[in-house]
Amino acid sequence: MTIKPLETAQWQELDRAHYLHPFTDHAGLRQQPARVVTRAEGVYFWDTDGNRILDGLSGLGNVNIGYGRPELAEAAAAQMRELSFCQSFFRTTHPSAISLAVELSALAPGGRLNYVFFQTSGSEANETAVRAVRKYWELAGQPEKRIIISRDSAYHGSTALAASLSGLPPMHRAGGDLPLPGIRHIKAPYSYLHGAGLSPDEFGIVAARWLEQAILDAGPERVAAFWAEPVQSAGGAIVPPPGYWSEIQRICRKYDVLLAIDEVVCGFGRTGAWFGSDTYAIVPDIMQLGKGITSGYAPLSATLLSDRIADVLIERGGEWAHGFTYSGHPTCCAVALANIRILREEGIVERVGRETAPLFKAAIESFADHPLIGDARCVGLIGGLQIVRNKTTREVFPSEQQIGEYCSAEALKRGLALRANGDTMTLMPPLIITPAQLEFVFGVAREALDATAHACGMAA
Repeated sequence: MTIKPLETAQWQELDRAHYLHPFTDHAGLRQQPARVVTRAEGVYFWDTDGNRILDGLSGLGNVNIGYGRPELAEAAAAQMRELSFCQSFFRTTHPSAISLAVELSALAPGGRLNYVFFQTSGSEANETAVRAVRKYWELAGQPEKRIIISRDSAYHGSTALAASLSGLPPMHRAGGDLPLPGIRHIKAPYSYLHGAGLSPDEFGIVAARWLEQAILDAGPERVAAFWAEPVQSAGGAIVPPPGYWSEIQRICRKYDVLLAIDEVVCGFGRTGAWFGSDTYAIVPDIMQLGKGITSGYAPLSATLLSDRIADVLIERGGEWAHGFTYSGHPTCCAVALANIRILREEGIVERVGRETAPLFKAAIESFADHPLIGDARCVGLIGGLQIVRNKTTREVFPSEQQIGEYCSAEALKRGLALRANGDTMTLMPPLIITPAQLEFVFGVAREALDATAHACGMAA
């Protein structure tokens, strides 16, 4: 089928009639139709009405090197011409998957994540990780270790198992009797919400010990793993307090609980290092990757297993009856290799840590004086501005007012895509963003917050 050029209203009518969107109120979509995007380049995308929008979200936190890089299109085309598909079942492999597995093992922190399993989404990466963890403990002679502890406000994907790991109640109410058994949640290390009266260092220890208490409550002999993002993205850019991750790792070692780190958002430069684990000196037993692995140019995810886990699965497990048709798809792997090469050769990750992230941090923190902002936080190029009704009491607006959505719409009218995670305005711009573009981003963000404050009857 050839895609014919249509007017915006025609596309929107077809969209309403046939296309079910993720995480969308479709009744609302009938009242306020979707924006139809036609092209993108660098940090911008354009819609059918000719509006240019600066993508402050990097798509969904995945377009790390920006849009329209010809090298990635060429890598995909070359791989498709040479080997368009190769299944990885039946003792079959191919060079692109092997090369990418080698590359990821070398990049990963700790020097012990030497085995790689490929999927197409972060949800699947977390699904694979759970199955690997539980199979490991079964083969290691401790089948009772099945409980996985995750956190409130976490996001680990949308399959039944990944949604259960996620600590977002609306996802649990979406169907499927979620969360599934064997998954428990502790509070997120959110200083603004839970750390009143404590110094950041004190709160880091307190928040980490919620995990210890959960392990003791369940029984250490029954807890398989702790599941966490280095920085909680969909929860509203929740940045962990000092000391949190070192204490978490001490607790996991003490009770022999595996540490599964979901790097789907943080990986490939988002925190100003190759991985969030590098930023926080985390050494995972298992690590899930996605999003920035291809900068959004092709669907791919990876689950990295430590030698400890993989050796047991390989030596004692026989056939591991798990996998996907598109595991290690040649084109996706070729695109990932080209993406990593660009990140490395252009020094993009190092530039974020050295130059862009300090500018981003200063700009985020400048909002602390805004009448609507109770908390301004960031690490690398992920930041959150927490909207509150009362800065003294930290009272939030009633959820039905959808203040975050209002602010996001005000930013979009001014040419900036800004995400509302509840009433936290989240920014995750492409890693290639320039200082001038950052200045535009935060100028529009302030205008949008001022307009929101005015609509709420609060002086800006």
